[in-house]
Amino acid sequence: MAARQQQHQRRARRRPMSEINVVPYIDVMLVLLVIFMVTVPLLSQGVKVDLPKADAQVMDTRDREPLIVSVDIAGAFYVNYGDDKDKPISAQDLVNRVSALSRLQPGTPVAVRGDKDVKYAQVVYVMTLLQKAGASSVGLMTDPPPVVNEAARR
Repeated sequence: MAARQQQHQRRARRRPMSEINVVPYIDVMLVLLVIFMVTVPLLSQGVKVDLPKADAQVMDTRDREPLIVSVDIAGAFYVNYGDDKDKPISAQDLVNRVSALSRLQPGTPVAVRGDKDVKYAQVVYVMTLLQKAGASSVGLMTDPPPVVNEAARR
């Protein structure tokens, strides 16, 4: 009888464990969350441009991300495509980059971020360069105007 109990205990010990320990998975997920929280602000670097305020429709970017051409207050051009996104480029480089992108990904929307204090002629010049490069649709980026409380207006 004692021999049977020992055999039963050995069999009980050898049964596979059917539970999954999820604590290591939670630890990995928390580490990944911290990594993403730290890196996301670093990805949104760009050129300092004060956009004009306007009540405009939002661009539809569900299909693909738009190419953004920025014009700073000094009239320098920046493109969020290619190397050196934070360095100014010449008009010819702008045309070359946009035409290369329009050949690789036809129909990519293009948005112009013009500083509110830049000369209008400079923004029009950028738009003509984009047209020359073959951009199919060009939009202007703005910031939404501040919301005015109706009660404060009266």
